[in-house]
Amino acid sequence: MALRDLARRMALRDLSLRAKLVLLALLPLLASLALIALAVRQQESALAAREHALVRASYMDARRTELKHYVDLAVSTIKPLLGQPGGREQALAILRSLDYGRDGYFFVYSLSGRVLMHSRQPELVGQDLWELRDPQGRPTIQQLIAQAKAGGGYVDYLWRKPSSSLLAPKLGYVVAVPEWDWMLGTGLYLDGIEATMAELERGARQNITATMLWVGAVAIFGVALISAGALVLNLSEHRSAEAKLRALAREVVQSQEDERARLARELHDGVSQALVATKLLIESAQSEPASAGRLQELALKRLNSTLSEVRHLSHALRPALLDTLGLPAALQHLAAEFDAAGGTHFQASVEGDEVDLPEAVNTALFRIAQEALSNAARHAHATRVGVLLRFERDGGLALEIHDDGQGFDADAAQAVADQGLGLRSMRERAAALGARLGLLTSPGLGSRLTVKLGGAELRRAAV
Repeated sequence: MALRDLARRMALRDLSLRAKLVLLALLPLLASLALIALAVRQQESALAAREHALVRASYMDARRTELKHYVDLAVSTIKPLLGQPGGREQALAILRSLDYGRDGYFFVYSLSGRVLMHSRQPELVGQDLWELRDPQGRPTIQQLIAQAKAGGGYVDYLWRKPSSSLLAPKLGYVVAVPEWDWMLGTGLYLDGIEATMAELERGARQNITATMLWVGAVAIFGVALISAGALVLNLSEHRSAEAKLRALAREVVQSQEDERARLARELHDGVSQALVATKLLIESAQSEPASAGRLQELALKRLNSTLSEVRHLSHALRPALLDTLGLPAALQHLAAEFDAAGGTHFQASVEGDEVDLPEAVNTALFRIAQEALSNAARHAHATRVGVLLRFERDGGLALEIHDDGQGFDADAAQAVADQGLGLRSMRERAAALGARLGLLTSPGLGSRLTVKLGGAELRRAAV
């Protein structure tokens, strides 16, 4: 026993300097990695919460847009029947045949609250539901009719889900058809978003767990590396190992940014729902041979609008060109990309003394130019397309896009723009800046699009 005690005391006294250095290195390392793990976990949790809010907001925006598209489609489908003998019955029959998904349907009420058409709950037809109230006492039908009379819009309410016969929260979009004293609308049940959010939360938790495991693996690797290095390396090599660990910590932060990019790409997948509107038109054309030609034409226009919407949504994130090169260089790069596709010559130029532009102006003008060049490439059949960004002496700014293509009828273009995303999108972006957007075009004489901002508008955009 005494020999063992003596050996133990001798072993303690013989603890080498390098073993002490290992202990001195391990303690700060473990403390640092613990702090890094805590910081990473907090950042991951905060990022997951922000992404959760972003996904919910994006989901609701997409659903609102989807509902409005459905109702716009329904209104455009029955509009030719207004004023025709028997038009009401034909319109109700068409609306009854339009549905989407398990619980997507249209409903029609009189403005006095009587059910005129309900494709999923036909037992309600003919009933007066003006006094119908939900479990919280809110007058459901009165709210819907009031919103329709106010010009149309969205209403949150509770309704029995046809597929489950259970009350579920629902987002509806309604409009009035004053010619027939109707309220026309549709809605989407919102219980599915909770399942989507739960799935995203599970994914976020898995990502956090994976990150913690990765940090733990880094910690184990670092401890083993320092322990082995302390036996053969000096203090300077030890500092080198710490530098490597700091680099690994930066990679952890970079992995968060990569995850954000992945989620942004997943959000893009949701735009495929916009194709449902085209599907409904095609189905209507199949079921209504007499109107097939017109409905197919509407379907083609809707498909073109949907393609434009997909293109816009896929570029919804801020273009990196604007941050790295600025608007003038970004426009020149954009024109070069279109020019490289061949067929039409694209060229961009800048006049005047360049100045730094507000972020909102950069983004809006870039998107307007992007849409205009795309339209020219697809529709103008032009040989040359020019883009001119001019910095005025009075502090203003002008963007001009012209081509020598076939041109088009301005009145017809105005009507299409009111229904699609092309010219309407450009007008809305210009209006948001307080800019003036002009379009000069005529069949066979090419087109010229101008966007002008005065110095006052630029200063307001910078605020």
